[in-house]
Amino acid sequence: MASIYNDIPLPAPANDVWDAVRDFGALHQRLVPGFVTACQLDGDARIVTFANGSVAREVLVDCDDARQRLVYAIDNERLKHYSASVQVIAAGEARCRLVWIIDMLPNELAAYVQEQTKAAVTAMHTAFPGMAA
Repeated sequence: MASIYNDIPLPAPANDVWDAVRDFGALHQRLVPGFVTACQLDGDARIVTFANGSVAREVLVDCDDARQRLVYAIDNERLKHYSASVQVIAAGEARCRLVWIIDMLPNELAAYVQEQTKAAVTAMHTAFPGMAA
C-alpha cells in the first residue's frame, strides 16, 4: 500500500485553518481554491471537481473538532483503497501545520496522486497567503 505524507506549514492560526478544513462542502472556496473548482455535498459525501477535470466522490469518515482531524475516503473503480486524514496542529498563535496522509492502492497510482497533492499544497498557500509555496 502506498502512503503519501504531507506536512505543510501554513502562516495562519490553527483554528482558522481547521475551520476551512472542517467546512466539508467548501473545499474549492476555503482550502484549495483553483485546485478544486467545484464541490457539492451529497449526503455524507462531497462530489469534488478538480482543475484537471477529474471528479471524485469523497465520503466523510470522521470530523473530530477536539483533535482538529478530518478523515475521508474514496471508493471508485480505479482505486482499491483510498483513505486520507487531514490534521491541523498549532505551531504558535499565528502559524500551524496541516498534516495530510493518504493511504492508497494500487501503488501504480501513487505517483499521480503525489503530483496532485503538490498542486493542492500550492492552492493551500493561496488560501492562506504570507508564505512562499
